[in-house]
Amino acid sequence: MRIYYSLEDFSPVENLVVTIGTFDGVHLGHRKLIRRIKSIAGQIGGETLILTFFPHPRMVLYPNEHQVELLNTSAEKMALLEAEGVDHLIVQPFDKEFAELTAEDFVSKILVNKLKVKKLVIGYDHRFGKHREGSFDDLVRLAPKFEFEVEKIPEEDVNNIAVSSTQVRLALKEGDVETAAAFLGRPYSLTGVVKHGNKIGRTIGFPTANLHLNEDYKLIPGNGVYIAGVDVQNELHYAMVNIGNRPTIESHGELRIEAYLLNFDREIYGSVMTLHLLKKIRDGKKFASLDELTAGIKADLLFTLNYIKEVQQQ
Repeated sequence: MRIYYSLEDFSPVENLVVTIGTFDGVHLGHRKLIRRIKSIAGQIGGETLILTFFPHPRMVLYPNEHQVELLNTSAEKMALLEAEGVDHLIVQPFDKEFAELTAEDFVSKILVNKLKVKKLVIGYDHRFGKHREGSFDDLVRLAPKFEFEVEKIPEEDVNNIAVSSTQVRLALKEGDVETAAAFLGRPYSLTGVVKHGNKIGRTIGFPTANLHLNEDYKLIPGNGVYIAGVDVQNELHYAMVNIGNRPTIESHGELRIEAYLLNFDREIYGSVMTLHLLKKIRDGKKFASLDELTAGIKADLLFTLNYIKEVQQQ
């Protein structure tokens, strides 16, 4: 996949099949759309292109109140789209000037003049242009004028629930990582660098790796204890992960992501680590003492070991 960081960097190709969107999560609905543009491109001897944006439009339009929580960092999204076999990806910088493009100007100046689109495929809920004024009906109206074709992918359901980035976010905020994984087609992941903590875990026999995320817009699931697969130093392990403020340790602590890796005793400070969240064990809880906390962690560990055993037997 060729990646361009501006529309200006892209040179049009013959029979270009295009789709547009933020593609946050690259979930099952997004992947259905990508399969469709690949199919069309194969039929007409063309190539596929995704036009996406960064920063997220709400970050630019509402800089002080956007509270954007994204399912993917920009790097994660690019890797996921490349894995889907897309030919070209444009990550267009989104700014206030770009936001002022009307729907018709977006079609004429971007899709037609810059990309020379042959066919455009969009999701059922896609909006575009200034104030998100453009809709599928506008594309149907404009397509003959500018000599391209347009197609809409209908709403796709999983267990009768619309697959959307919003639904994934809602599931994750509840800690329901299994539903999120069903929507995404893979476990939700968190990637960051292992940093030093205050090493309380060592004193009770459960040393943890503290994960620091570099991007503050990445959505962190709801507080609780989870089971995760862990990628670190080119190895795969299992871990118990605590996401929360550690109320037993400190009354007003900052949010932490702490992983206790099973059967692991190496120092990994400074290493990049990815947590693939598989199942939530329980909500966060304030214990009356460190002894009760230790007993709670031992119960979580037993649950985790049984879960791993069942997975490995499948």
